Amino acid sequence: MPSFHNGRVEIAYLDEGEGEPIILVHGFASNKTVNWMYPNWVSALQKSGRRVIAFDNRGHGESSKLYDPEDYHLGTMAGDLAALMDHLQLARADVMGYSMGARITAYLARSQPERVRSAIFGGLGIGLVKGGGPGENVVAALQAPSLDDVTDPVGRTFRAFAEQTRSDRAALAACLRGSRRLMSPEEAASIAVPVLIAVGTTDEIAGSARDLQAIIPGAEVLDIPRRDHMRAVGDRVYKDGVLAFLSRRP
Repeated sequence: MPSFHNGRVEIAYLDEGEGEPIILVHGFASNKTVNWMYPNWVSALQKSGRRVIAFDNRGHGESSKLYDPEDYHLGTMAGDLAALMDHLQLARADVMGYSMGARITAYLARSQPERVRSAIFGGLGIGLVKGGGPGENVVAALQAPSLDDVTDPVGRTFRAFAEQTRSDRAALAACLRGSRRLMSPEEAASIAVPVLIAVGTTDEIAGSARDLQAIIPGAEVLDIPRRDHMRAVGDRVYKDGVLAFLSRRP
């Protein structure tokens, strides 16, 4: 798997297919393989004529593991995304993030809109600006001696997922503490690129897609029926909706 360095941090990525580029940014405790390859996102996007790029966020997958929360600010993680684009000599691309990856995508779309042709926020609604997302209960779950010691239901979900993905739980705890920054409503309202907000209708982590739509001018909503935060990722409605959204971009 290819990689590059952004300063001292090594970032692993994949780059497959030809056509208009789309960059995929995975969620917390996941990686490019679990979030995008296993649910067949990479193949579906390739079949639609896209060049598909996905990477492991710092602290995840095959990328460098860091243990200081200061190394995981959203601006720093969005900097890895921009550095990947520089490495691949991409001036502009569509970007789709899921959950934490959507926060990173939103940060880049707001701070460097000239680089983002369109932004897709999967698994993230009003949680971008108000509450939402895993908190200290998940940090405690990641640091617990075993899954059996975790009683909080959200904490158990993320601890079990971290074990399933064979993640470095200490790095994840630092990432969660460092990346937990909400965007203000004014910042979200300043996002000027085309935005699709795709959230499962039973997702209790993302927050309301329509509440976020009301803040971001021109944003579209894609409901993923009967899917929660973990099960929406590979849903056919999600894929079809994203492909339709991309096909409408100028």
